[in-house]
Amino acid sequence: MATIRPFKGIRPPKEFVEKVESRPYDVLSSEEARAEAGDNEMSLYHIIKPEIDFEPGTSEYDPRVYEQAAGNFRKFQEKGWLKQDTQDCYYIYAQTMNGKTQYGLVVGAFVNDYLNGVIKKHELTRKDKEEDRMKHVRVCDANIEPVFFAYPDNSVLDSLIKKYVTSTPEYDFIAPVDGFGHQFWIISDAADIETITREFAKMPALYIADGHHRSAAAALVGAEKAKANPNHRGDEEYNYFMAVCFQASQLTILDYNRVVKDLNGLTEEEFLEKLATNFIVEKKGTEIYHPEALHNFSLYLGGTWYSLTAKKGVYDDSDPIGVLDVDISSRLILDEILNIKDLRTDKRIDFVGGIRGLEELKARVDSGEMKMALALYPVSMKQIMDIADSGKIMPPKATWFEPKLRSGLVIHKLGE
Repeated sequence: MATIRPFKGIRPPKEFVEKVESRPYDVLSSEEARAEAGDNEMSLYHIIKPEIDFEPGTSEYDPRVYEQAAGNFRKFQEKGWLKQDTQDCYYIYAQTMNGKTQYGLVVGAFVNDYLNGVIKKHELTRKDKEEDRMKHVRVCDANIEPVFFAYPDNSVLDSLIKKYVTSTPEYDFIAPVDGFGHQFWIISDAADIETITREFAKMPALYIADGHHRSAAAALVGAEKAKANPNHRGDEEYNYFMAVCFQASQLTILDYNRVVKDLNGLTEEEFLEKLATNFIVEKKGTEIYHPEALHNFSLYLGGTWYSLTAKKGVYDDSDPIGVLDVDISSRLILDEILNIKDLRTDKRIDFVGGIRGLEELKARVDSGEMKMALALYPVSMKQIMDIADSGKIMPPKATWFEPKLRSGLVIHKLGE
């Protein structure tokens, strides 16, 4: 069962929130962060991308950069740009994209739930990325940015959230980069806090939607602190890390598409011929073609769009991995025909999040940078949960959640 608890969030005063808030650290480069921060000394990028305070080209892994993060976090608190709430709270964080709003509960998630598998993952993590985030958590002694969880739909929590969101939010703004709406409410009522804690305690699992490296780093640092504390009790703040939890049915998962530099020595005709072994290939013309259902793919090649439909028998509906379109395309197109074996390391392939649209795929092929593009039908939240429940791992670059959480609305400190 899932264990959560409220915490005393560190947050910007209402009048500063739009100066402080930022995109997550891992969706933009150092140069982009430097440009977005500009001359705004309150930007959270000074804490989550502190290399922007050094000469251009400074490595984000430079030891000075981590120390700068900690120094800037202290400075933000000293100057009153971030202030800690005086009582333990849960928070509601709402995001609106294209007229659709999803409501998340900001909670302290239990480190042991991650270590014991109650918090379930569907992606592999890389040790170098884990260690980077662990250094950041250690030096700041805080979870500066939240992770993104899904939970099974719950009518009690749904009703409680609806009660709050009819009131005036603490924060309410449109983010300048994505144009999406972001709102934030505080839950400090003891009875409501108890209800939330109790309802989560009934859930057999929580699911990491986005932020596998941040989750791993936060949990591992919490475990480190527990081991190093001779007086460890189990109720210290470091036993928890910050997560925003959304009802699974509310989440939007976009397609995560592929572009490839060459056809592995094949002509376009030979490539299409090989595809016909495992796919029904239909020429669609010059108008952009979107995949219409699971196992239907969109191919852009030589100025023309094609529909590819996987033939019966080339995938296993009873296998939670084998039924995925990312697995079908990886096995039968990228590996078997194009000899792309490792999606994480092969330089011949790149990935385009669905938020950019299929126009981006067309542009990258038309420019001559890429030879072909492959668009996939989005993975469903049910598929992700089924895979996590089965203990299996999804293929790389399978999911693109949107909108991304904004950082800086609330921070969780690990110290007492």
